Amino acid sequence: MIHKEGYTTLAIVYATIIISESLILYFFNNQWFFISTIPLALFILFFFSYFFRNPQRDLTYLSNTILAPADGKVVAIEETHEDEYLKDKRIQVSIFMSAWDIHKNLIPIEGEISYYKYHAGKYLLAINPKSSTLNERTSIAVKTKKHEILLRQIAGFMARRVVCYMKEGIHVKQNQELGFIKFGSRVDVFLPLGSEMKIKVGQKVKFGVTEIAVLP
Repeated sequence: MIHKEGYTTLAIVYATIIISESLILYFFNNQWFFISTIPLALFILFFFSYFFRNPQRDLTYLSNTILAPADGKVVAIEETHEDEYLKDKRIQVSIFMSAWDIHKNLIPIEGEISYYKYHAGKYLLAINPKSSTLNERTSIAVKTKKHEILLRQIAGFMARRVVCYMKEGIHVKQNQELGFIKFGSRVDVFLPLGSEMKIKVGQKVKFGVTEIAVLP
């Protein structure tokens, strides 16, 4: 199943491949050269189709528990001061998505969107800690009955578009679709101090399935 964010990209890739192969056959008029380019064309089509995949998954639903908002690898769990919106000390969890991970993002807990902001920025490697504040990104706060958490979708070196479906004031369910980041990227989650962490650095997580933390 292909994610809707991939429809236009795949159409462009498919059309480009058809046109390129047709031009190669027309101008070079060499059947063997034409055949030799087909594996590369198929690999490109496979890569983009694989990147925009949107498989069905049995999701978990747990109250007062933060679920993984993204597939990927946990690259940081650390105490930091969140300066943009929350303005206090938080536990920052950073999940890095490689080009081979699914790039759909989900809401990790039920609540109300209390803050949304898009930031233009640079395109540092998403694994770089500075990307959290320097790269193109969107910041979204979810307010529950007791807590408020911040999520940050961060574009990476390859990613050139962060898609977010949220807006302030709407009520969101756990595992509702948050958005999509095109190509290698990262999601940061800022949790209250005292949260019981369920993951560790280096662990692979799955959106909507892996428990990140239990809120205090």
